Amino acid sequence: MLLDEQGVVLQVNPDFERHAGHSPDQILGRRAVTLDADPLHGGFSLALEHCLTTRQPWQGVLLCRRADGTLRHQTTMIQLLDERPSGPLRLLVIQYDVTGMRERELHDRQLLARLGDTVARLPGAIFRLHQDAAGRLELLYASEGLMQLTGLTPEQVMADTERLLELIVGEDRQLLEMTLAQSMVSLEACQLEIRLDLPGGLRWVEARGRPQRRRDGSTLWDGLLIEVSERKEEEFKVRRLVSTDMLTGAMNRRAFFEQVAAVQARALRHHEALPLVMLDIDHFKALNDTYGHAVGDLALEDFAATCRECLRPYDLFSRIGGEEFAVLLVDTSPEEAWAILERLRQAVEEITLEVDGVIIHFTVSLGLAILSPDGSLDRALGKADQALYRAKHQGRNRICGPVDLESGGAGDKGA
Repeated sequence: MLLDEQGVVLQVNPDFERHAGHSPDQILGRRAVTLDADPLHGGFSLALEHCLTTRQPWQGVLLCRRADGTLRHQTTMIQLLDERPSGPLRLLVIQYDVTGMRERELHDRQLLARLGDTVARLPGAIFRLHQDAAGRLELLYASEGLMQLTGLTPEQVMADTERLLELIVGEDRQLLEMTLAQSMVSLEACQLEIRLDLPGGLRWVEARGRPQRRRDGSTLWDGLLIEVSERKEEEFKVRRLVSTDMLTGAMNRRAFFEQVAAVQARALRHHEALPLVMLDIDHFKALNDTYGHAVGDLALEDFAATCRECLRPYDLFSRIGGEEFAVLLVDTSPEEAWAILERLRQAVEEITLEVDGVIIHFTVSLGLAILSPDGSLDRALGKADQALYRAKHQGRNRICGPVDLESGGAGDKGA
């Protein structure tokens, strides 16, 4: 359309009628704003005013009404034509119907808004993680659920990914780096559980991601973070039930063997020997026969509690069977073990049980052996059992150790 400075239509192209729904006769001599969905207050009037006031072109999308009353979105460009000193001012208006594109855009925005609302309500966080060829990690995207998981906003973490990585417990961060390295090579999905050290305490999070290789050699993972603290707590409870003697709370035999294997693996790196002890409550059968199994159970409970008080939290304490127990002293030399065991022996000797007005005391015998980092636990338990037998044979309520330690001056110890 060609307009004068009043916005009156002077000329239209042949395609105008098909485009606008108006015949040339219906629009020529009338103001172009009549095409606007709101001729009085619509955007067409403002666009024309902008051009005339600033002497600058205008471009944007206007909502216009066809002759049949339907509304169409029109990409509109208004250009001032070159002014001649003696000629009148003219404006060239070019319009393209973009209604279909506009409707698709609005539809996509609605879908995106609904998707964003759904993502925000997920019990976790969606992420996109990038690792460049040099191994540097960068979080390119994270949903709002990250705030609930970590206390950090997505914007904070995307600006500085290290803030999130610093929350991961040290050994778990090493596991994360190893898992990502394997996934980057194999291009297989990865899954792992990591602990976050937060002000409110440790929180377990499961991370799942699917990788894709980029042409520049970097890797992208699209994935999901979900809190699994409650599930992990249930797993720990089940594990404790499976691995714990119900009466005494000590480790059962199976769990003891599994834990000892892990300690041996660490000790092997430092070439450390491990003191292994067998403990047996003296005259336990007689105590059971005299006072009954209920009193025997009470004696076992008190004995186990006393042992835990005398041992360190990282020492392994297990009920092997009946009144027999085993202890593996961690980060302890064979020479240092004697003092710990003597303290334990004395503490057991001081246990007092009162049953129906009768005061009951009992003692414990201990057999010490040395488990080498690459040695057999069964064989070492056999040696500890032999030392325990000697302690029983020599009068009970005492500690007997390996012959090589005895010959070195440590000797057997007893009351």
